[in-house]
Amino acid sequence: MRQFLKHIILSAFLVFATIIAHAQFNVLDTMRVEAFITPEGDTIPQSWLPTAQVNAIQTRKWKNYWDNWTRLRNAVYITYPYAKTAGKIISEVNAQLLNVSDDKVRKQIIKAREKEMKRDFADKVTNLSVYQGKVLMKLINRETGNNCYELVKEFKGGFNAGLWQAVAFVFGSNLKQPYDAKGDDHEIEKIVLDVRKMYGYKG
Repeated sequence: MRQFLKHIILSAFLVFATIIAHAQFNVLDTMRVEAFITPEGDTIPQSWLPTAQVNAIQTRKWKNYWDNWTRLRNAVYITYPYAKTAGKIISEVNAQLLNVSDDKVRKQIIKAREKEMKRDFADKVTNLSVYQGKVLMKLINRETGNNCYELVKEFKGGFNAGLWQAVAFVFGSNLKQPYDAKGDDHEIEKIVLDVRKMYGYKG
């Protein structure tokens, strides 16, 4: 009896194996499998999953976050080139003034560069919104290492610095605002790094 069962099982296995082999090697099989060839020459089966779209209702908290982030991103993209140029000009002026001790000559150098900056940027900067102006001041601090109050005081004197600080307060701003890349201004810093890549700034 055992031999008979063994014979039946063996026969069934052989029939099953023949069917599998026929299914695998049938030239009329229409199933197609895409393949990816690796740089090393190996062939790996691949398939494409249909795109799945997930929709969800955005909470007010996240809507406000992304609205504010988009506003900040746009402001940085608009103002960073101005801050970059300002930093370059301030470095050049400091280099020119390095060995100049005569106050009259110093004022002439500063006035000439100031006139140049007004010619190139006055109209553009004037059209910035108050919010964009605040972001620009932070970016100037980032590029120069000094806040706008210190820069105005250095090149135009303490009286002018105090005057423009008062004007800034009227518009809800502050020339003395700091720049903290790892703290309060970390979002600006991340956007700046993206902007630098886009504009191709080095360093």
